[in-house]
Amino acid sequence: MSRRTLALATTAALAVVLGAAPAEAAHRGALPTTIQLPNGFQPEGIAIGQSPYAYFGSRVDGDIYRASLRTGRGEVISQGPGTQSLGLKIDRRGRLFVSGGNGGNARVLDTATGAVLKSYQLQTVPSFINDVTLTGGAAWYTDSTNPVLFKLPLGRSGKLPAEAVRVPLTGEIAYTTGNNANGIAPSPDGRGLIIVQSNLGKLFRTSYSGVTTEIDLGGESVPGGDGLWLRGSTLYVVQNRLNVITRIQLDKHATKGTVVSRTTDPGFDVPTTIAEYGKRFYLPNARFTTPPTPETEYTAVGVRRP
Repeated sequence: MSRRTLALATTAALAVVLGAAPAEAAHRGALPTTIQLPNGFQPEGIAIGQSPYAYFGSRVDGDIYRASLRTGRGEVISQGPGTQSLGLKIDRRGRLFVSGGNGGNARVLDTATGAVLKSYQLQTVPSFINDVTLTGGAAWYTDSTNPVLFKLPLGRSGKLPAEAVRVPLTGEIAYTTGNNANGIAPSPDGRGLIIVQSNLGKLFRTSYSGVTTEIDLGGESVPGGDGLWLRGSTLYVVQNRLNVITRIQLDKHATKGTVVSRTTDPGFDVPTTIAEYGKRFYLPNARFTTPPTPETEYTAVGVRRP
């Protein structure tokens, strides 16, 4: 049983194939636009596969909560290790890659059972493993405290590695006080990465060897940039405390970008990360500006894709 009491209906056992790509099939009936999460959960990360289920990680103890996008109901499927669960991504094999925040760790779960398939201690010094993306045959994790990425190279048939590979960040990014490399996504050409430096509001094209080049936004910036979502050559940046999703049109190689729009919603309360299902984006409200208690209410909201 979870360490928190959930007055929520339990989702039935899944007999589905989970994937990483967002579903585009038509839905019968309207899906709820607000998903109630457990009180005191303190969510940050979200991941959605091809099936209508969202996965959320807790900043309190690392629990993983699965909610139905059709009904809004859910349950804790995996007890956390006592450290945070932040950025999340699902691969085509139904595995959930979890960023461990100030625990300096990462782990990989089976989304059908919640079982931990593999755990990795990425750092033994103060760190903040913030987000993860899947591209280039690997999982890539950011560390907001130290200028390094961590790579989990996936073997044949997606075999998980024995240990992570350190990839130091070099080039134009310069770490400073505050939250540095945060959200991470593939580049449009599939040959590199994009990371956002939250404290300075900058985006960087990053090679698989860690060389960073600032993306020219024509004088614009994305302060408080958190979760990233790439759709074709369009990058969506969640600016958490500003309560907006910023849409940026990139060139093929992510050397330049144009801010197209900034979208807010009355349901936003410091959203952090972003995932797609159908024609909607779903974002958990971290509520960083609200003092957390065991009874503090938390939600995720669904908005039409800008």
